[in-house]
Amino acid sequence: MQRPDHPEPFVVPVGPVDPERGETADFYLPDASAGPARPALVLVHGGPVPADRRPTPRDWPVYRGYGSLLAGRGVVAVTFDHPLHGPGAYPRSAERVREAVERAREHPRVDGDRIALWFFSGGGPLCAGWLRDPPAWLRCVALTYPRLGGPALEPSFRPVDAVEAVGAAAAAGVAGAMRASALPIVLTRVGLERPDIAATVAEFVATAQAAEANLTIVDVPAGRHAFDTLDDTDASRRAVTQAVDHVLAALR
Repeated sequence: MQRPDHPEPFVVPVGPVDPERGETADFYLPDASAGPARPALVLVHGGPVPADRRPTPRDWPVYRGYGSLLAGRGVVAVTFDHPLHGPGAYPRSAERVREAVERAREHPRVDGDRIALWFFSGGGPLCAGWLRDPPAWLRCVALTYPRLGGPALEPSFRPVDAVEAVGAAAAAGVAGAMRASALPIVLTRVGLERPDIAATVAEFVATAQAAEANLTIVDVPAGRHAFDTLDDTDASRRAVTQAVDHVLAALR
């Protein structure tokens, strides 16, 4: 699920922050007055995105917008490109996500014990492993208009299976499962989602609620997939702000 109109501007007006540019990742840093070590939020773009697409996702206005917004709220935002160029690329993309998280935790401006991951669109399946076995330093997983299932996905990339397994383990009193079941999940879903994606979101929500997962839902009833660039409305801006508020609360 690549974004249909990636050059469109971010719907939330923000003062642009020039990122600290790395070879494989960009760091949007808060003002130094925010303190020497801040929480970090790693943004995971969707796909499939053709390998020759330029600009690459970390330079799309939407991710530059989220990066600037988050830096203005006092957290380090990390954007990067991963090789989700086709449906079989999830394993390679998952490795790139892990590498980006490691770089974020090692950054001198980052508190490595306060990290959140935010998955968008077709990047949704990449959250499964983090939901299944979250490290102690992972404080939140956010999902925005995500694809959360599909018949072609390997079992390790099925978020529904992950939350179901965690819920069953927590109910059985398995050591560590209670912490996994308490991990905050912030889901932004849109009312005008594509039916095939909406079905995966509905299944995830039903499973997460049955498993008593720590799920918060931000609804955008009139929103489309990629509402944060396609729907320049107050409702879109409120939804983005609400999702950011929930994620930052988990990072405190």
